[in-house]
Amino acid sequence: MVSRADDAPLYQRVKAHVLDRIAVGELKPGDRVPSEHELVAALGVSRMTANRALRELTAEGRLTRTAGVGTFVAAAKPVGTVLEIRNIADEIRERGGTHSADVLHLAEEEAPAAVAAAFDLAPGTPLYHSILLHRENGRPLQIEDRWVLPAAAPGYLALDFTRITPSRHLLDEAPVVEVEHLVEAILPDARTARLLEMEAGEPCLRLSRRTWTDGPAGRVASLADFLYPGSRYRLGGRFRPV
Repeated sequence: MVSRADDAPLYQRVKAHVLDRIAVGELKPGDRVPSEHELVAALGVSRMTANRALRELTAEGRLTRTAGVGTFVAAAKPVGTVLEIRNIADEIRERGGTHSADVLHLAEEEAPAAVAAAFDLAPGTPLYHSILLHRENGRPLQIEDRWVLPAAAPGYLALDFTRITPSRHLLDEAPVVEVEHLVEAILPDARTARLLEMEAGEPCLRLSRRTWTDGPAGRVASLADFLYPGSRYRLGGRFRPV
């Protein structure tokens, strides 16, 4: 039972109880944590108190909640870099995980005006367009929405992107000489939230990347948006000023 002699609010003490069990290894990433009903019975608090404790731990990224299934200890958030181009499959393997990908779209399309402008091309110019859902150990981690200049990667549409990532292919095919990265937090649309298995109201991180090549194309080679669930991913970097 949670002691009422402590000055901390009851919900804070329930949070501390759960975090202590995680810290000592009783609860590990992926383990189901006690339900509200179980916390009420074990700690002698109200259901409202237990609910607030679990909600706050979820909002802080320590727990994940799946409607109709339960609440689980969250894995540590992987950190992607914004200072270099990394292949997500390599990132996942370095963490000891297994990468897989679903190809949601792969075709040649006429570039919308905003996309064409990013390539300094006329609207309607044919570009390659791919959309992939990348998974770590089967769980959705990233949506990759990419436009590619055909001259930079002529065989792009014939590739099996369940076996090689677009990033890996483009790094080999169109060596990068310049990169532009923009990062922002956004609220996902319904399709994005469904694909990434995000909670209602959860924000996502969007990394927008434009790359230039000095190969035969000699211009913008690729424009991509990478979308991540904000509760399960971080972006960062470390560098030495010159």
